[in-house]
Amino acid sequence: MRLLLPLLAVLLGGNAAAEPLAYVPNEKTASISIIDTASDEIRGEFAIGQRPRGIAGGAGRLYLTDGKTGSLLIVDSAAGKLERSVPVGDSPEGVSLSADGKLLAVALEDDNSVVLLSAPEGRELARIKVQGKNPEHAVFSPDGRWLYVSAEEAEQVDVIDVAAKRQVASIAVGKRPRGIGFLPDGSLAYVACELAGKVYAIDVARQQTIAEIPAGQYPNGIAVHPDGKRVFVSNGRDASVMAIDVASNKVTATAAVGKRPWNMALTPDGSKLYVANGRSASVSVIDTGRFEKLRDIAVGELPWGVNIQ
Repeated sequence: MRLLLPLLAVLLGGNAAAEPLAYVPNEKTASISIIDTASDEIRGEFAIGQRPRGIAGGAGRLYLTDGKTGSLLIVDSAAGKLERSVPVGDSPEGVSLSADGKLLAVALEDDNSVVLLSAPEGRELARIKVQGKNPEHAVFSPDGRWLYVSAEEAEQVDVIDVAAKRQVASIAVGKRPRGIGFLPDGSLAYVACELAGKVYAIDVARQQTIAEIPAGQYPNGIAVHPDGKRVFVSNGRDASVMAIDVASNKVTATAAVGKRPWNMALTPDGSKLYVANGRSASVSVIDTGRFEKLRDIAVGELPWGVNIQ
């Protein structure tokens, strides 16, 4: 695959590793854009797969789903090099990595299932059917006990017991659940429900919804601040991101971003939020302290999300 921009541009001088890098999969361009989170400038871009969508990663690797080939792509992030491609099934979308870095979960839309794999090898461990149709995200709880699965044609979050490798519960939420995020302590999970126009807070111990929080139009992406005090939701039709106060479960601030904001990621210190804008071919950077947009960064076409490491 051809190199779009030299990856050596990522390594600038002696402070190359001073700040983490943000990796953005671009579905239509079939590439990964690399953003230096210190300067918020593009530091490189490399071609990968045919339709890269979901992204997760850590410890120098990226894990990407390829919607065209039905594969999980395992990538050396520093070299921008594909290590291996693992067939998983038709129309894979979201992928997540467990907190201990040992397990991967891939949501398969066309198969109504979640594939559990070892990390970093990508060896298939189980293929788990879920009740919701067209599952988009399968997200590990911080302790690795649960996988919460959202499906586009559902009004529930399906719960998988990771050790048992099977679905054990469903939690009622609004129509068309999309993004999912857990508080760092694992006590609550937040789910954006696109057609309901709400974010649902779930008590993980009781496995039930405890709050419905009005959001903007077509809420979809979720990101949780590392201090556990705020949750961020992107609103696709409104071209905005909202901050939710966990203590009150109320929206406290809104910032305008690009068109069709989708999935997001925070820097490890929580100071900046990076938002993939699917219809603007850009990533918006938000200062989470003042909760205002700092800038828009041009990336490839149809950016799906962001991984920061």
